[in-house]
Amino acid sequence: MRRRILRQLWASTLIPMADQFNNRLVFITGGSSGIGLALAKQFAARGANVWIAARRIDQLQDAQAQIRAACQNAGQTVGILQLDVADRDQIAAVAAELLQKAGTPDFVINSAGVVQPGEFLKLEPEHFDWMMDINYLGTVFVTRAFLPAMLKRGSGHLVNISSSAGFVGVYGYTGYSGSKFAVKGFTDALRSEIKDCGIAVSLVCPPDTETPQLEYDDLHKPPITRELSKTAGRMKADQVAEIILRGIQRRQYLIIPGFMNRLTYIASSLLGAAWYPLMDWMVRDARRTVGTANDKACQSDLDDPDQVGNQ
Repeated sequence: MRRRILRQLWASTLIPMADQFNNRLVFITGGSSGIGLALAKQFAARGANVWIAARRIDQLQDAQAQIRAACQNAGQTVGILQLDVADRDQIAAVAAELLQKAGTPDFVINSAGVVQPGEFLKLEPEHFDWMMDINYLGTVFVTRAFLPAMLKRGSGHLVNISSSAGFVGVYGYTGYSGSKFAVKGFTDALRSEIKDCGIAVSLVCPPDTETPQLEYDDLHKPPITRELSKTAGRMKADQVAEIILRGIQRRQYLIIPGFMNRLTYIASSLLGAAWYPLMDWMVRDARRTVGTANDKACQSDLDDPDQVGNQ
């Protein structure tokens, strides 16, 4: 009874989302698909002016049409900007264009991301560069491009999309987990620097979400990773976006969609070092299920040990 009353009191203090986001300016990287597109449509449905950025102009144009269809009224702006977040010069140019055309964003959503699963020695060095350049450094330099204008105005909200693989290291994701842990570390540190400057910061750690990226991920996951992922559960992009918007509305720092995802975060945080034996047991169980022939982590295609240091 007491808990229900507290929830009702908390809900009564929230501004309705349609009012909070109405006529606000939102910029989303990776906005042509997946969680980024789902967020763009939900912001538009609540009256926001939305600009999205991505690499492919054809996907941007298709996404623009979808976002316009979701708009609350005909006067809303839906803009598109072609951008590869791995290119710092492009980031600077796109930020300058948006600031000149539309002004300082109220919300900057860093949603661009890529994944290449595979056991550590099965990945190429270029895969690690690729994931760090887009997932981590793309987030850093997009944030850097817009934060000065937000600080000058004294308001704004930065939202960085990490992953459940950004708080728990997952078999088969040495590159991806590394890049998403980096996003979490960066966002934790940035929050501590600017929390008293009028800028809200949110870190989002979604579980497996039904997106084009997950389709690619599923095709390339090692068998053990695929077996482990069966216990994690999946969400639809619209569901994740709705939870993110609720978290943004509350100026919530850590946003973890999904019951099993939150449970994993809590368990890994509370158990500390005791979490690792549990993960080891889960990996061993997955190994038994898929068979040792599919266990590639202990195999190397490198005949010459010296080659490891030369890649």
